Amino acid sequence: MIAVGLKTKSFRPLTIIKFLFLFVGQALFDLFFLSHAYPPTSRRTLRKRRGGGGGGEMGSFGRLARRAVETEAPVMVKMQELLRGNKDVMSLAQGVVYWQPPEAAMNKIKEIVWEPSISKYGSDDGLPELREALLEKLRRENKLTKSSIMVTSGANQAFVNVVLTLCDAGDAVVMFAPYYFNSYMSFQMTGVTDILVGASNPETLHPDVDWLEKVLQENNPIPKLVSVVNPGNPSGAFIPKPMLERISELCRNAGAWLVVDNTYEYFMYDGMEHYCLEGNHIVNLFSFSKAYGMMGWRVGYIAHPNEADGLHAQLLKVQDNIPICASIIGQRLALYALEAGPEWIRERVRDLVKNRELLMEAMSPLGKDSVKGGEGAIYLWAKLPEKCSDDFEVVRWLANKHGVAVIPGSASGGPGYIRVSFGGLKESDTRLAAERLRRGLQELVSEGMVQ
Repeated sequence: MIAVGLKTKSFRPLTIIKFLFLFVGQALFDLFFLSHAYPPTSRRTLRKRRGGGGGGEMGSFGRLARRAVETEAPVMVKMQELLRGNKDVMSLAQGVVYWQPPEAAMNKIKEIVWEPSISKYGSDDGLPELREALLEKLRRENKLTKSSIMVTSGANQAFVNVVLTLCDAGDAVVMFAPYYFNSYMSFQMTGVTDILVGASNPETLHPDVDWLEKVLQENNPIPKLVSVVNPGNPSGAFIPKPMLERISELCRNAGAWLVVDNTYEYFMYDGMEHYCLEGNHIVNLFSFSKAYGMMGWRVGYIAHPNEADGLHAQLLKVQDNIPICASIIGQRLALYALEAGPEWIRERVRDLVKNRELLMEAMSPLGKDSVKGGEGAIYLWAKLPEKCSDDFEVVRWLANKHGVAVIPGSASGGPGYIRVSFGGLKESDTRLAAERLRRGLQELVSEGMVQ
């Protein structure tokens, strides 16, 4: 016999030729086709899936994308884990407001909730009537007359849309510390690995514009995008108009985009007034979350230059692959909320002034020069004592021992600091939280983190 397993005891010549042809044919297929169809890594994976490779190694299954793994963990998820099961903790952590959307707007939502259109898809870039109302708002309040609108599922998604549309993997971008942590994460997650973080003035928390000028002139590659939040999150600082105009001019001259997050446009104090800049290189972001108490409804919008050739079409590609469209019922609520007008918001923002004062007083144990911000938005930014500079441990200690939660500054590129929000509680509850914070910081300064 010639081959084991064959039932015949003898072979015809033709049978042997067929057998050799099949064997050689398979070998040639593996040699030539696989070497061209699969790169070396893919060939190794293919062998492992066939059972080869040895050592019980896996293929690509089970391996996660580096851009996701290397992205910073969401600080708010960490805070939720820290506070889980501890119902007595009062939160000065998350950037929220205590009020609900306008009552008249909510009543209108009750009337339309069963309309068939509420459960269907809408236009990718937003309901036409909402976009028209927003264009009018931009013209009237923000003095933006050359912008197009895209409605998104909040300002965070608006920022992701912009990054995916304007930046390629490996591009350079610019931020200023302390930065908004979700913006930093968005860059990481979309493959933007060259994130240039500039310092801010330690007294004012304003961006170092001289540093920016140098970076835009000397960095190779030239940064594709510069990101600022005004007024700031987490800093609570407000960039003066002449300074932002200089930043805009530097970006325009360098061929870089300027993306301005205006989420807190109505949250201005001490007589300061918000403003927006317009230009073919400027993208403005806005949100309904804080102004109208619509955090959970997830509605924001992008105002981008309508003269930027092809920009809207590219944004639509991203939009169609993330939410398709923002929540229809959320968009309808946003439309009705606009009817309440900016004075409805400002009336509530004025009530936050007392909250700000209570918390600034509560942080007095850190020293007057250690507490910054509060010019706009809903945040104070405070430096911890040198002997207790591990900000996340301080945050954990304040929550567990003193029953008050704040955000660690390291999440925003500011280790050794904490962010305190004065928007989420009514004045009566803010008083209680402020007293807890004051006792905790007093103990921290005098005795350290005593357990």
